Amino acid sequence: MIQYFVRRVIQKHKTMILDEAVRINGFMKLLMKPRNTGTGWTKMEKEQIRKHLKRLSLYVPVLIIFLAPFGSLLIPVLAEILDRRKNKRATA
Repeated sequence: MIQYFVRRVIQKHKTMILDEAVRINGFMKLLMKPRNTGTGWTKMEKEQIRKHLKRLSLYVPVLIIFLAPFGSLLIPVLAEILDRRKNKRATA
């Protein structure tokens, strides 16, 4: 239920989120790390992602959901939606 809501909201604001996200140096690479390499984020990387999302939420308020308690569980959904590749990689 929550995942469906998050997908719908992110999809609605995808262009605006991508425009702001690419301006943050290294954010998209860090966000896509599990999708590109198959390895998860380290604790330090998760903190960096949360810091970047906090900054992004100033411009795109819908991202505030990822800063709420347990919001980090939804970050893979964000990565999946923002993936700009034409041919999606098979997830492991």
